[in-house]
Amino acid sequence: MRCPFCNYEDTKVIDSRPSDEKKRRRRECVKCGKRFTTYEVVEKPLLMVYKRDGSFEQFDREKLLKGIQTAIKKRPVSVESVLALVDDIENTYANAMQTETTTSEIGDKVLAGLKKLDLVAYVRFASVYKDFNDVESFIKIISELNC
Repeated sequence: MRCPFCNYEDTKVIDSRPSDEKKRRRRECVKCGKRFTTYEVVEKPLLMVYKRDGSFEQFDREKLLKGIQTAIKKRPVSVESVLALVDDIENTYANAMQTETTTSEIGDKVLAGLKKLDLVAYVRFASVYKDFNDVESFIKIISELNC
């Protein structure tokens, strides 16, 4: 790590601690003795999502959160559990170093997570995701939950 003050190549780590999703490190230059802070983050691969219309779009965490929040509206589901679900989905792709997926694959992962969290939210999300057009579609998915 180069010193930002004298541009010397050698620095030593004085202190290291976690900070949010980063690792905070206090460093000291061995030449000039000045101290500075660096942050280390894990670089996640860029995830592209193949949409139903044939186009590609960069994965948007906020868009996924918004869709799930719509499904859990006025339901007893904690924000922490929703964030954990989205983190789990995101980390699944990052850990596999996967750079492409489909909206249906993400939707299936969301449905699996919502099924564990709240069945009403599950049905709400499924109705939009699976594009229900009639009452029979709702009856079918609800009857599958009773098994």
